[in-house]
Amino acid sequence: MKTLGLIGGMSWESTAIYYRLLNEIVRERLSGLHSAKLLLYSFNFAEIADRQHHGDWDSAGVLLADAARKLEAGGAEGLLICTNTMHKLADRVQAAVSIPLIHIADATAVAVKGAGVKRPALLATRFTMEQDFYKGRLTEKYGLQPVVPDQAGRDMVHQVIYDELCRGIVSAASKAAYIDEVARLRRDEKIDGVIMGCTEITMLIGERDFDIPVFDTTRIHAEAAVAFMLP
Repeated sequence: MKTLGLIGGMSWESTAIYYRLLNEIVRERLSGLHSAKLLLYSFNFAEIADRQHHGDWDSAGVLLADAARKLEAGGAEGLLICTNTMHKLADRVQAAVSIPLIHIADATAVAVKGAGVKRPALLATRFTMEQDFYKGRLTEKYGLQPVVPDQAGRDMVHQVIYDELCRGIVSAASKAAYIDEVARLRRDEKIDGVIMGCTEITMLIGERDFDIPVFDTTRIHAEAAVAFMLP
């Protein structure tokens, strides 16, 4: 089994889900008392979120690259960034180390294409929905046509992530708002699937809430990581 380095704490709520999933999937694969060999560098998310909202991605990149180097020095043989949004800095992180970074958008795109979905809704932080580092990768590398909510929808989705989910708050009203937004996108934009493009969103909605394919990027990323660890 390879040792995997996790760049986490962005937020710790989703990192805890990653930790559980990685260990559960390894146990499913190997049975018995087997669990995942992991190293975790967990950030104080307030320091990252402040840089995100001030557009200071260069400074955030320095922090993530330093974390990656520390994980490699500690024995990690591959890396995960345990968040969708910070894959904006994936190239910078990969350039800082000699071990492979398993990219969440690549793993997600493979799952989306495998399900025959072409026009998925992308629910995520404002950064992921509005910038091109994620949508562009899905489009240019995989030929998908991701759809994001309108301005009001993006504001709502983003606010729920930072003000609620990242703080461990799961609200029935927010769940209903997400479900309503997907229904609107399905009616108006003809989406044929839903990408939960923020790792915390799995706390709020899931496959059981829709009758179109739903892609839990946290689980998809974890499964890709275990495939790397246990070839």
